[in-house]
Amino acid sequence: MTIRKVGVVGAGLMGSGIAQTCAQSGYETIVREIAQPLLDKGIGNIHAAWETMVSKGKMTKEQATESQARLRGTLDLTEFADCDLVIEAILENMEEKIRLFTTLDHLLKPEAFILTNTSSLNVTQMGAVTRRPEKVCGLHFFNPAPVMKLVEVVQTISTAPETIEEIKHFARSLGKTPVLAKDTAGFIVNFLLIPYLIAAIRMLENGMASRDDIDTAMKLGCGYPMGPFTLLDYVGLDTTLWAAEAIYEEYKDPLYAPPPLLRRMVLSGMTGRKSGRGFYEY
Repeated sequence: MTIRKVGVVGAGLMGSGIAQTCAQSGYETIVREIAQPLLDKGIGNIHAAWETMVSKGKMTKEQATESQARLRGTLDLTEFADCDLVIEAILENMEEKIRLFTTLDHLLKPEAFILTNTSSLNVTQMGAVTRRPEKVCGLHFFNPAPVMKLVEVVQTISTAPETIEEIKHFARSLGKTPVLAKDTAGFIVNFLLIPYLIAAIRMLENGMASRDDIDTAMKLGCGYPMGPFTLLDYVGLDTTLWAAEAIYEEYKDPLYAPPPLLRRMVLSGMTGRKSGRGFYEY
């Protein structure tokens, strides 16, 4: 199957980044939000990103204009009817995702792929509510989606091998390097990353070292580009909590049990850079 038109559901931080990546990679792209202000914000962020790329010489003005022409927004899911591939990038809520997958399955042509950008939820469960589970898989981008080179292609027990090959090819066309993961909680990156982030929070919570010293130690001692608390704020404390809960639910391993401090910060609305405050203030 030749993929020409891509739909992205959700124009938040990840959704807008994915839509930007698809449009600037040559795909006709439509991105959907549930309210006009949210859609305007998402589209505005994409256009601002292209303006920045032009100013830094990473894209010509002509390329930016062509990318803008390939991108449009909508509030109406029915406009996805002729998409060859749709990527879901809404909140990490299984009920909402299942509702969306059911709607997309009835709306899209039979040969279209339905992908999820989930970082932690069960992809098999999403595919099971459709009549095309063989065409459902995960395509997990990393933040910021236009910059980060990795995507995790997540294969369920129902995903057809041909689907995996097609989606790997699609990922490469976006300038990404795909890695294949089975549909287990956390996939590859979060399965390894979450215990590290949780350990840092526990160290702070128990007074073993300060926030700044922990961040500095991991940057200078391990050569990491940023410390765990800077990374937590960048990823989003809520996203980290959802991932930790999903992995803990599947394995019941205390390494993944969310620390009380993380849970309380999320309940307080301190979710990191996107809220203006997390372990640091922005």
